[in-house]
Amino acid sequence: MTTLLQLEGVTRQFGGLKAVSGVDLSVAPGEVIGLIGPNGAGKTTLVNVITGVHRASSGIVRFDGEDVTGLKPFQAARRGIARTFQIVQPFPEMTVAENVAAAAMFAGAVRYGDEANAEALGHLRFVGLAEMADKRASSLTLAMRKRLELAKSLAMRPKLLLLDEVNAGLNATEVDHALSLIRGIAARGVTILIIEHLMKVVLSLCTRIVVLHHGELIASGTPQEIVQDPRVIQAYLGRRYAAGGEAAEGQSHG
Repeated sequence: MTTLLQLEGVTRQFGGLKAVSGVDLSVAPGEVIGLIGPNGAGKTTLVNVITGVHRASSGIVRFDGEDVTGLKPFQAARRGIARTFQIVQPFPEMTVAENVAAAAMFAGAVRYGDEANAEALGHLRFVGLAEMADKRASSLTLAMRKRLELAKSLAMRPKLLLLDEVNAGLNATEVDHALSLIRGIAARGVTILIIEHLMKVVLSLCTRIVVLHHGELIASGTPQEIVQDPRVIQAYLGRRYAAGGEAAEGQSHG
């Protein structure tokens, strides 16, 4: 199996706390992987280590065959690793298009000026925000800001896209729209790792699910395998999944 992302014994400590502990994970090109687990399990910390926000305390991160363990976020972005943030914070005084153009330039995908603007508009069309291109980012609703975050990440032309709770705070209609966008991104050949609490989303979207608990990877498998895994049921899903999980697919886990 070709590997795009390889984590080998990745650990991240904050003082005496091991937020992520000895994680091994291989991600193949084209996979859509769900990363689930209780609050405080280390999911966002793991994404931060992959993207260079935090440096691994020990272990190795390899991407596309290269050791990228010590890279800074802009260096990771320029190699093809993009991410969204759980708390969406666009540059409020800049226009929607300027926000996307800035992301494209940050990742070195385009140069300044017309090229960046054209790139931005293309991504805004894809997420359904083209008509908002000249509005200030501060004027967007939460759902629109989430779409802007997706457009910004796509402007980096990623091989790997890490989505951190992209559906948090959205209503059912908005979640469905976000799901179709994520499927569209995957259809372009972008590999996706998504942190998500809505099991309905994870089960319908992901080819594989990995589960973190107390910073350790406790399970990895197909959606069907995961909802029947006793360790995952006990640590995260709850007993209602023991019967098969269908009745609770729409449940959110905090």
